[in-house]
Amino acid sequence: MREDQTETPSVPLEESDKSNPVYMARQRFERASQYLNGIKHGLVDFLNSPKRSISICFPIELEDGSVVTFHGYRVVHNRVLGPGKGGIRFHPDVNADEMRALAALMTWKCALIDVPFGGAKGGVACDPKTLTETDLRRIIRRYVSELGDNIGPHTDVPAPDLYTNAQTMAWIYDTYDILHQGKDNLAVVTGKPLDLGGSEGRCDATARGCLYATQRLLERGGVTGLRDIKGARVAIQGFGNVGAAAARLFQEEGAIIVAISDTQGGIHDENGLDPDAVQTYKDEHETVVGLPETLTITNQDLLELDCEILIPAALSNQIHKENAARIRARLIVEGANGPITADADDILFSNGVLVLPDILANAGGVTVSHFEWVQNIEHESWELEEINRKLKIKMTRAVDTVFDRWQHLLTVGTRPADSADAENNDNQPPAPDLRTAALVVAIERMAKVTLERGIWP
Repeated sequence: MREDQTETPSVPLEESDKSNPVYMARQRFERASQYLNGIKHGLVDFLNSPKRSISICFPIELEDGSVVTFHGYRVVHNRVLGPGKGGIRFHPDVNADEMRALAALMTWKCALIDVPFGGAKGGVACDPKTLTETDLRRIIRRYVSELGDNIGPHTDVPAPDLYTNAQTMAWIYDTYDILHQGKDNLAVVTGKPLDLGGSEGRCDATARGCLYATQRLLERGGVTGLRDIKGARVAIQGFGNVGAAAARLFQEEGAIIVAISDTQGGIHDENGLDPDAVQTYKDEHETVVGLPETLTITNQDLLELDCEILIPAALSNQIHKENAARIRARLIVEGANGPITADADDILFSNGVLVLPDILANAGGVTVSHFEWVQNIEHESWELEEINRKLKIKMTRAVDTVFDRWQHLLTVGTRPADSADAENNDNQPPAPDLRTAALVVAIERMAKVTLERGIWP
């Protein structure tokens, strides 16, 4: 580690700080921990703590000649299963706490979907909408150079995230390759352009994973009276990479896309929107708002629409305790990471709104990232049909595992059978939801592998 990079210790958080992403991640982890049997407390503490947190600060001379100082972060939460894996995002609100929470989320996601990666996440606090392509290229190159050997094909493998894309990943690869000449560096990053080692299907992977997970959950009877997405009314918050692809893929399977939004607002048509027409309009006007023959609505309006399926595919904390009671969707599929707060989880569950959690619903992205990583390591190229087939197997298997565990937890009660105060109703947590069941599966897998490897030394 460079001398100007610092380890960020885990700081205890007060319960009053409920908006802090680390607090919410720990709150959910602690709830899931109440359903774990036979795992030592010290091991649970280890699984809940980040392995490495790096904060960096660097100046960039922008294209307009001004010099601006940027702050960047990279957190590796756990490497028990393999190299760190997680996206890099550009956003003004990027901070150390958010990166720690999202890195932990990636750990559970990788464990749950069963890919040999650990959780990681990184980003730079900046507003990409005010920066030129040259500015962004300079920022990401300097960011990668500052990280140095803290990323690598077998150490920590970045990927696209909020306001980064295949072009950004190409710059990351090129920068790392220049700094590590003579090595096979292609697998240092995933989500690259196809002609630079990228994988077929990676662009749509997160949305396609959402589709497969939703289809399987409905097949298993997760939502009473709704066994297929055909004819289901779907509202999608966010029309970026995930939201746009989800609109197209869900419509192809017979869903009716009744609402779509972006940062400037949303559009609504009860008879159904054409995702291709919406995309064409957004390309021309830089927003979906104003599409002819649609009703303009706010992002809040969209969340509260009467529909069967709601897909939040934008930012975190969009559904919270102030609006959760007004959500009328029967199923929420978390296309984004952390769109629902911990407080809102309880309200939604008590109102009969099922949530397909982010660590399961949007795991298609990291799954196909793993496929890309394997193809790079083996110098192979797989066909799209093979990738989608493998992805569907992974998503279906994960949904089945989580659904079965959820049903088991509901059957045996809200407290493990060997708990000393199992009969004390005052100490029992709320009935477990799908998110809790998913976390239980992920934590148990992580604990099992940690013990199989042995506690060193």
